[in-house]
Amino acid sequence: MASSDNKVEAGGTAHMVAALAKALREQMGLTQEELGKLIGYTASAVSAMETCAQPASDKMLVKLEEVLGGGLGVFEKARKWMLLEKYPARFRGVAGLERGAVTISSYESFVIDGIFQTEPYAHALIRGGYPAVSDQKREELVEARLARRALFDRDPSPMIELILEETVLRRPFGDWDIMRGQLRSLAEDAQRENVCLQVLPLDRGLRGSHAGACGSMKLLVTEDHDHVIYLEIEDQGILVSDPPEVAQLAHRYAKIRSQALSPDDSLSLIERLAGEEP
Repeated sequence: MASSDNKVEAGGTAHMVAALAKALREQMGLTQEELGKLIGYTASAVSAMETCAQPASDKMLVKLEEVLGGGLGVFEKARKWMLLEKYPARFRGVAGLERGAVTISSYESFVIDGIFQTEPYAHALIRGGYPAVSDQKREELVEARLARRALFDRDPSPMIELILEETVLRRPFGDWDIMRGQLRSLAEDAQRENVCLQVLPLDRGLRGSHAGACGSMKLLVTEDHDHVIYLEIEDQGILVSDPPEVAQLAHRYAKIRSQALSPDDSLSLIERLAGEEP
């Protein structure tokens, strides 16, 4: 069900799409119910979109382009910006950089990186978070997160590196079937040509050095070959661009990577865990 709270949360693109869709619908002499039938939605869904109580989903934008777009491509162009607005505010800046990055290198110590998440895993993870979000907001967050998987097939394709703590592979969300499905998907993604996936073993700390003790990080090399690092701490996003700070964190990432299992051994571990019963 649409929430009036979303009217406040909706961004500029959502309001622009709502106003444009309403104007074009009225110009064509269509009621909300008639437009709904043409695009496969109810009249209440069209009303919610036009009032920003429930901003247009990516699928709705595709249909609006077909019916109202008139060949201009305005709703098609809005898709990218609508997805960005559905990310939490702390992540929007880095999400835009991530879309065009030539290299994306992540170290995750608690959950599977968002680019690699399956839909059931993302749903379970967001549903169990605190503070709780509405069903509609959860759907928007999941949609935005799954859209990041387009990076795998982007042309030109970025180099995507991921280092996961072994504990991440053993920490289920939702239920064990969801987790096994996530591990199988992770194993498939690990075999992509533009992906390098490594696991930092559980016993790393017994060897006297664990470079990942300070937590997760994401390193991006942008289209302009700038190097930035994104850190997230208790819902606070920090984007680091100062060269000396970036260099220090990049050296830490390199040390973490050197302590991880090889890509082949990491894949073998993931496949083994995917086949285990809890």
